[in-house]
Amino acid sequence: MKRILYIEDDLEIGSWVKEDLEQRGYEVVWHKSGEKALADIRESHLVILDVMLPGLDGFTIGQRLKKESPEVPILMLSARTAVDDKLQGLEFADDYVIKPFHPDELAARIEVLLRRFTHILSNEIMLGHIHVYMNENRMTDKRTGEEIILTGKQHQIFMYLLRHPNQILTKEQIYEAVWGESYIEGDKSLMVHIRHLREKIEVNPGSPAIVETIRGIGYRVRQ
Repeated sequence: MKRILYIEDDLEIGSWVKEDLEQRGYEVVWHKSGEKALADIRESHLVILDVMLPGLDGFTIGQRLKKESPEVPILMLSARTAVDDKLQGLEFADDYVIKPFHPDELAARIEVLLRRFTHILSNEIMLGHIHVYMNENRMTDKRTGEEIILTGKQHQIFMYLLRHPNQILTKEQIYEAVWGESYIEGDKSLMVHIRHLREKIEVNPGSPAIVETIRGIGYRVRQ
């Protein structure tokens, strides 16, 4: 049974969403504010998070949850339709649903996210000679058994790519997700970090097989 961490302060909406998801076979842990949600994130398979919450807002809570458990997908719920709000949410969230919504749509989006993150939720990922232990935030070279040590930014970039397997991610998407600020055209920071990342994880950094460059667009990890 998949466990959903649900954070919603509206009692009416919260009640019917929880009931509907439980009827579909999910276990739902419902919090009416985000302050105590961090304690439950490690045991959850997915987070449904409302933007408008008492105390800390959904954006702040979501950023903290994603930092704590980057392998757990977050689905944002909001009555806000402004593009800026969506972009702010998608800096850390994996999907964004506008209220009001149909329960079938919510269920379908949950299924898509769970399928996409199944390989991560299983904790271990094999990428050629690299063995990644997602829940432990570490990786080893299976040829030598030695741990591969990444810097903070290298780790964040690699985890972001792993959370979006087979997807071509633009430089802007990766930069804004990792640095938390707008990408400035011509900035070489991301390119430099990826070069150093490849030096640590690729058999041949000059011809990378794990972190692929998609010319003119960005990068991809194929699984």
